[in-house]
Amino acid sequence: MGETLARNKKAFHDYEIIEKFEAGIVLQGSEVKALRAKRVNLKDSFIKLVKGEPFLFNAHIGRLETTHHFYGHEERAPRKLLLHKKEIEKLKRAVERDGYTIVPLSIYFNKKNIAKLQIAIAKGKKLHDKRADLKEKDIKRDIERSMKGW
Repeated sequence: MGETLARNKKAFHDYEIIEKFEAGIVLQGSEVKALRAKRVNLKDSFIKLVKGEPFLFNAHIGRLETTHHFYGHEERAPRKLLLHKKEIEKLKRAVERDGYTIVPLSIYFNKKNIAKLQIAIAKGKKLHDKRADLKEKDIKRDIERSMKGW
């Protein structure tokens, strides 16, 4: 995995990650340039299966000032994801189960310089699970602070 351009921190907070996948994304040239400039936000994005094909919805890829308005892209357009047939079937089966969903985790360029999206099958957390995670995180932070002084 190469340098991460954007992470969906909200997904890690709201969901319990079950299984991760790496997916390619169908992009236009202006979108790739915007990704290289790190003008991307995955905060409110989600993945939905449309006619058996996965699509990324509501991911914001901003326009560059240098891009001509005629050749530019729509910032929140649905983007098709590229996965193997077996992976798509696994995603379908997971979504059919109650409480499971598909969420984008991060977007990055791999070693071959191709834009990739890390997605995951996830299950929604309850409020008490979120509180327990925050408490555990605070305890770890306190331990690290006290160890730093030694």
